[in-house]
Amino acid sequence: MSTTPILQVKQLRKLFHFNTEGIFKRQETYVHAVDGITFDLDQGEVLGLVGESGCGKSTLALTLLGLEPATEGNILFEGREISHAKGKQIKELRRHIQMVFQDPYESLNPLMTIGEIVAEPLKVHGLTRDKNEISARVNQALEDAGLKPADIYYHRYPHQLSGGQRQRVVIAGALVLQPTLLLADEPVSMLDVSIRAEILNLLADLRTNYGISILFITHDLATAAYFTDRVAVMYLGRIVEIGPTLEVLSNPAHPYTKALLSVIPVPNPRQRHERIILSGDPPNPVNLPAGCRFHPRCPMVFDRCRLEDPKVFDLGNNHSVHCWLLEN
Repeated sequence: MSTTPILQVKQLRKLFHFNTEGIFKRQETYVHAVDGITFDLDQGEVLGLVGESGCGKSTLALTLLGLEPATEGNILFEGREISHAKGKQIKELRRHIQMVFQDPYESLNPLMTIGEIVAEPLKVHGLTRDKNEISARVNQALEDAGLKPADIYYHRYPHQLSGGQRQRVVIAGALVLQPTLLLADEPVSMLDVSIRAEILNLLADLRTNYGISILFITHDLATAAYFTDRVAVMYLGRIVEIGPTLEVLSNPAHPYTKALLSVIPVPNPRQRHERIILSGDPPNPVNLPAGCRFHPRCPMVFDRCRLEDPKVFDLGNNHSVHCWLLEN
């Protein structure tokens, strides 16, 4: 696996602006959905992005793809700045960066056949008009996605497939353009447990066979442990801990990561440990707390946490943590 990053994200911010009515005048207000995120993704690597619902995971993916414009910061794809790509540049970019959305029931057009759905990206990007070539590439994408033989599925409609098969169609629609980066936003959360491992194994095979890099968004740490090389833990618009998956999950350093891991069910009663139950709800992303944004819920909070925003501490082995507890 190459050490040259295919994706570099530097201090990325995505703020949603809206106006509120004050006593005397309208006030400008911002939702801090993504607020100063920095990370690299190597070629052929799988990076897991985990965190509670509403922490900004999906917004980050949409911003990386250009479906949401970045407010500040830089996004470099294969060394090219893409954070403000528009027009032809963004269209060219989407040939190489594809997204797999969470809900296969909503992301497929019920009026189109499976063959038409998978062929649509080829037509949108004008890659070929030859019907035989389109058919061949669609069949290859369907079989790469595990729908074999492809002829059985080509003329079916989405309602004739199971949930797992629909998600494979979504993956095939991304593969038909032969991308180098896949943004997978909760791709197995809508599926039965028995099907999840099949889809994860499929994505692992695509990484192995084609060298595709994957940003894998999930709220399930067990899934991240099974599938990812590194994991980034996100809280209220920021990455609070990032490092090799086994190291982060076996030796978590941030209190939030520890709390997430403590509530994962374990089959052996003798291996159960004390659960860390966080009090309260995450702060409002419009009115962020002073200091560390996790401090209102942190069981290890002390005075400095309430006053100063912590810096990032490097623990070595590409493991870094955003917390004052690591200062000494």
